[in-house]
Amino acid sequence: MAVETFQKEHFDQINYSDSRMTGESYDDCKFTGCNFSNSDLRRIEFMDCLFVNCNFSLTNISDTAFKSVDFHQCKIMGIDFSKCDDFLFAASFVGCNLDYSIFHGKNLKKIKFDHCSLKDVDFSNADLTLAIFDSCDLMAATFFQTNLEKADFRTSYNYRLDPENNKVKKAKFSVSGLPGLLSKYNLEVEY
Repeated sequence: MAVETFQKEHFDQINYSDSRMTGESYDDCKFTGCNFSNSDLRRIEFMDCLFVNCNFSLTNISDTAFKSVDFHQCKIMGIDFSKCDDFLFAASFVGCNLDYSIFHGKNLKKIKFDHCSLKDVDFSNADLTLAIFDSCDLMAATFFQTNLEKADFRTSYNYRLDPENNKVKKAKFSVSGLPGLLSKYNLEVEY
């Protein structure tokens, strides 16, 4: 059976909810307002694709390849990125809701989260070297054994991470983020 490949196509307002996508490879495609909630995207490759205002809540992405993919204003709640293909994984997120998602053990070097909600996200054992968290809400996000070297948290908020249980060499934090770094010591920090 031949593999169906889509190149430079625009998919607009398509409901893939509770179904399996037909293609196996999407190259330089744009998806606008599509609903992928509860869908099956296993073993599909997305390369140089853009997703705008799409819903990925509870989508199965086991062995899915995301290579240079951008997500803008998407709802991506409860997704387990640790199960997707690691080979050439590269993604950026702008204005997305990624609450309850999992990046456990994922190589996320140089990833950018811009104005995203990252509540209750699991970043344990992930490599976030040089990651940028620009104005993100990290309430109850898990950082354990995470490589955060040179990561930038200066404009983000509500994070709590233990520098003793994570690699934080040369990571950037603002003064307002100090309580999140010192919370285990039960200190009162005044400004």
